[in-house]
Amino acid sequence: MANGTRKIDDLAELLERTGGDAQRLEVVRRTQRFKRSWIELAEALIKVRAGRAYERWGYDDFHAYCAQELTLKKATVDKLTVSYSTVQRHAPEVLEWDGVARTIPTVEAIDYFSRAIGDGPANDLSGDEEPAPAPSRRAPPRPHAPEVLDELKSAVFDEGQPVAELRKRFDPVLHPRPKGAEKLDMLNKASAAARKLAELLPDLDGLPEKRVRRLEEELGALRDDIEALAEPLREKLARASKKASPPRLPAAQGG
Repeated sequence: MANGTRKIDDLAELLERTGGDAQRLEVVRRTQRFKRSWIELAEALIKVRAGRAYERWGYDDFHAYCAQELTLKKATVDKLTVSYSTVQRHAPEVLEWDGVARTIPTVEAIDYFSRAIGDGPANDLSGDEEPAPAPSRRAPPRPHAPEVLDELKSAVFDEGQPVAELRKRFDPVLHPRPKGAEKLDMLNKASAAARKLAELLPDLDGLPEKRVRRLEEELGALRDDIEALAEPLREKLARASKKASPPRLPAAQGG
């Protein structure tokens, strides 16, 4: 059993045994059920944050409470709350599903959708909740055709596609790779394989030392040849990436 899971189970048992704060115990229980229903936990976290209930339990900061008591990393908490807000805005009917008659989309699938439409922590508002204090660090989304986003929304909420299928289906459209990127990937993999083989050769018993030395030299030369092919591609892709980056705004002048 993972340490985080054991800690949550022990805390739930302690709160039940000692008659701890009812809301606190409920959030812990929902954390235990996280794998089964992320919606429940996200809803509970949003309520805790909105009412600053964590302060009653001795925590000064919402994310500190999540990390120390629930063993949830900040990235996980933000993904949960942002995804819940995304569902509220774009498919509120999902919040009424029981997870049996209709399968609730995974938090990873919702996160994929929210990134495509540009949702982030700055958009993380539900009802009377306070906004997330930190601005979104997600890159601005590329402009996508409405029909592509409609198809993605249907794949997430109507078809219940897992995130692996979403990536396979939509990444070529949402995140097109520049020309030459796949070739560079192949060259990098080939170079890594040659390096790994060269590292393993001395540990293989029974190979003549002379042959091992010759193979190490040949593998080194092969990696040099691969690097000669890869370097122009890296430079080309770096230039393309620089052109695609949005221009920086000039700094505000004082005065």
